[in-house]
Amino acid sequence: MANNVIVERSTHPQFVSNTFLVADGEGGPAFFVDAGGPVEPLIEAADRLGLQPTHILLTHHHYDHVSEVGKLRERWPDLEVLISAREQELLGASGDGGASSYGNIEAGDELSFGKLSVRALSTPGHTGGMLSLLVSSGEGPGAVFTGDTLFKDSVGGVKAPGHTSYADLRDSIMGTLMELPPETVIHPGHAADTTVGREWEQNAFIRIWRGLDGEGSERCTVGGEPATLILLGDDYDGGHKAWVRWPDGSDDIVPGSKVERGGP
Repeated sequence: MANNVIVERSTHPQFVSNTFLVADGEGGPAFFVDAGGPVEPLIEAADRLGLQPTHILLTHHHYDHVSEVGKLRERWPDLEVLISAREQELLGASGDGGASSYGNIEAGDELSFGKLSVRALSTPGHTGGMLSLLVSSGEGPGAVFTGDTLFKDSVGGVKAPGHTSYADLRDSIMGTLMELPPETVIHPGHAADTTVGREWEQNAFIRIWRGLDGEGSERCTVGGEPATLILLGDDYDGGHKAWVRWPDGSDDIVPGSKVERGGP
């Protein structure tokens, strides 16, 4: 993106979840991506840079991505909060009464903030209505905010509330995100930034999906159930994320902490 594009990030000390403030330069149009907090540093940044944010764009409904929407709306009461209809439904079911005041953004929708174009991409798996947000300024490489679909060196799990399937997650990554130009910057929902090109070459899950590395065959148990450990990969929090295969041939991405190596 152009050099004047602003991307400020605040990371929650416990959840390691990211909230982003994005703007078309100082004093330009601005918006937030997710709102898991702490948002105070971003409020300070907006004031310092002369920004008047108009939107909060939510990738999905999980608490660590929406918990401080209210704080942002206290500062800017007219902020429009947009989320996919499926995620709004899941958020309402979780007991968040504020979900009823949210608007919707769906895959293929585009928004403009000055010279910035934001296009919503459907990337289900971790949740059914998960959106990634592709941002372009028309100059230089773009950026994509991937929520909990793709991280530096890792991928999203498919056992969280509102999840769909391993097949959805894989297709979201390989059929959508990895189709973006290699220089595209990835701003994930947790931890550090990366690029499409880096993950294409170095992400252990993607390397196996590309056929560059072989699948594992170690026996394991997950929650007491027998499985095959295809990959025990790194995760964004310093732990591990596991790709496992069940006896019926179906696959899952689960927390590494749920895996006990060895088994019958």
